[in-house]
This record gives sequence, C-alpha cells and structure tokens, in this order.
Amino acid sequence: MNVYETILEKTSKKIKQLAVLIDPDKPTSDEIVSIASLSNDAGVDYFFVGGSLLTNNNLEKCILLLKEHSSIPVVIFPGNALQINANADAILLLSLISGRNPEMLIGRHVIAAPYLRESYLEVIPTGYMLIDSGKTTTVLYMSNSIPIPSDKDDIAVCTAMAGEMLGLKLIYMDAGSGALNPIPVSMISNVKKSISVPLIVGGGIRTPEKAIENCKNGADVIVIGNAIEKDAQLIKDIAAAIKNYK
Repeated sequence: MNVYETILEKTSKKIKQLAVLIDPDKPTSDEIVSIASLSNDAGVDYFFVGGSLLTNNNLEKCILLLKEHSSIPVVIFPGNALQINANADAILLLSLISGRNPEMLIGRHVIAAPYLRESYLEVIPTGYMLIDSGKTTTVLYMSNSIPIPSDKDDIAVCTAMAGEMLGLKLIYMDAGSGALNPIPVSMISNVKKSISVPLIVGGGIRTPEKAIENCKNGADVIVIGNAIEKDAQLIKDIAAAIKNYK
C-alpha cells in the first residue's frame, strides 16, 4: 500500500495520523537518528522532510538516516523544485492555492515534472494553504504570497473546495514554521466540512491538547515540527494522545 492509500484508508476509518516535519538543515546526524528512533517507538505515521530554504545539501543524508533507523514512510515536503530525492517514499507536489504567485501554483512544477517522472517517487498532488499566524514566516517570505487571514473562514473554505475540484488529493493548511498563532479551530472545522479529501493541519501545534483539539475539529493528519526542535519528547506525548483519541 502506498502513502496516499494509507492516508485514505486511515481517514476513512477515522484514525487520526501524525507526521513529524524535519528541516534537514537544522538537526545534526545524531539528532536525526534520535528523532527516528523516538518516532518509530511512538508510532508516528509519516516523516515529512524539507524546508522553505535549504542551504547545506543535507536532504539526502536526512532521508537515508530516517530510512535506516525507522520503518516510517518518508515523504518529501518540498520548498522548491530542487528538493527531489529518489530515496524517499513519496513527495507532496504542493500547489500554493492560497496565493496568487504563478510560480508556486504551476511554474516550479513544470521544472520538476521530468525529474519526478524519472525518480519513480509516489507523487501526491496537494493543495497547500497558508494561514496567517501573526508573523512573517520563512515560507511566506520565500513564496512571495499573502496568507489567508485567520478570521476569514469563508475564503479558506472556498479555496479548499476549489483545490479539491481541481483534482488535488490532499488539502494542507499550514500556519508556517514557528507560527505565533495556530490555525483557528473554526476554520479547520469549516474547511473539513466542505471537502471530501483528507485534511492535513500544521503550524503552531506545541502540546498534545492542541493536537487533539485540531483532531476534534476535523484534522486527519497533524504535523509537528518546530516544537520538537526544543523538546523531542513531544513526539512521544503528542503521538500517544493522537493514538488514544477516539
């Protein structure tokens, strides 16, 4: 079963899922091994690997270490067309549907397409929606786009609906790395009610309680990243809360 089929099956069974997001530039090799081991023991569902700006050429090394020290699928979360590596299991082909920058909607995808075809990676078309978190995050700056205001549920709903109608297989709502404020639960709930594809939610999730609150309001996959850089044990705590959620 491939990654997307796994997400679909668990979503259909109302099983909530957890992805750990790793920026390859930030952790040391030893820290990556530790995260892999912790995540494997905790029952994390996926690793998302990538970042808005990678400068150290550590993508492949990070993927190989995660594959060596865990059995968790590794999914590339690309910040640009250069973040492609055949050692991963899948890649989220992100279309930034919340913005109006044509490069992030289709331009970079055209450049990446032949390389993706040759890589034989599982490609998962994903509607990526940036939600205002109260600060300018790296992804906002690098994407040259304006986020959806956090109090405009109707814009988020219509954007997600359009993404699904365009054939995108996942909707990913993100407040960005280091978000001051998480995505409001009313927005998560209203978006989930308007679409039939799985909903991924990330950004500003720092506690098990917040993860569960998002699950209750419709998130199918929770993504944690920035918070575990300060406390890797959060992986265990948040994973346990999600696994016990009914």
